[in-house]
Amino acid sequence: MIDRRSSAPPWWTPSAHADRRPFLVGRNRIQAAFRAHFAVSDFVEVDTATLQISPGNEAHLHAFATQAIGHDRTSVPLYLHTSPEFACKKLLAAGETRIACFAHVYRNRERGPLHHPEFTMLEWYRVGERYEQLMADCASLLALAAETSGTRQFAYGNKACDPFAAPERLSVADAFTRYAGIDLLATIAADGSTDRENLAAQMRDQGLRVADDDTWADLFSRVIVEKVEPNLGNSRPTILDRYPVAEAALARPCPDDPRVAERFELYACGVELANAFGELTDPNEQRRRFEAEMVEKNRIYGETYPLDEDFLDALSIMPEASGIALGFDRLVMLATGALRIDQVIWAPVAETHLG
Repeated sequence: MIDRRSSAPPWWTPSAHADRRPFLVGRNRIQAAFRAHFAVSDFVEVDTATLQISPGNEAHLHAFATQAIGHDRTSVPLYLHTSPEFACKKLLAAGETRIACFAHVYRNRERGPLHHPEFTMLEWYRVGERYEQLMADCASLLALAAETSGTRQFAYGNKACDPFAAPERLSVADAFTRYAGIDLLATIAADGSTDRENLAAQMRDQGLRVADDDTWADLFSRVIVEKVEPNLGNSRPTILDRYPVAEAALARPCPDDPRVAERFELYACGVELANAFGELTDPNEQRRRFEAEMVEKNRIYGETYPLDEDFLDALSIMPEASGIALGFDRLVMLATGALRIDQVIWAPVAETHLG
């Protein structure tokens, strides 16, 4: 049963729309500025299909499912994508070298001030360029968003961030040491395997909660959420870099340390804005990682998603590249001063309450 009761007037009422409209106009201006920025940098804007064979193969991503019905009435399961990543990488395999994509993406089980079931992901990819170039891209886009909005400061909650300041670059291991007193690399072997008991013992020593059924990944996420993220992007943006390979299913290992991967996330005001990779192009390793993720998804949620075999085939001819996904709506929030993500979405998904 769906309960449509709500204490706030619907977004389409004139009074509610009048309150939201400045944020929405700001969104359009930022999007136009970003499109011009990518065009002058020789990026081709692409548009990918929303319906895919696989919505993505990360354990904690939840998709919306549907059925494609043929003329003979047979049906095939399809999913609304959680990211345009697979399609974009197929375009890199096809020969594109610099692409950008504003894509509507869909994630189930997510709704709140920073989450919406349907939102806009801005992804861009650079063939033959290191992932450090994406860090420079992020700094430029933060400044452009602020300049376009006429603001000198981003704010969210009780945190503020200078979008024009050079981002701090901080490894995940250093963040664990600084904010949680934990030696993360001591819990990761040279082959990338993890030591759950070592991490649990260190967390107990620091007074952090550890449950008997927590995996290493559960514990890692708890430290990130409770101890690390609240300290990121304060005063200036933070680039949280060099994630453990166990937490970077689509990224290649760092050449100087196989325990960590070429993955970074961008933060401002404690808000995660972007997730970037030096892209993994080994189809066999990618298959192994996806299968491991689906084993974990089945353990936790009792469900799995299929692998996109076309994507794995495309990886075999995809050139070395770097790519990034940025939560466009969240950045618009910070740049315009909106308090909730639905304030910067022109027509939000109906807010239903399942009972």
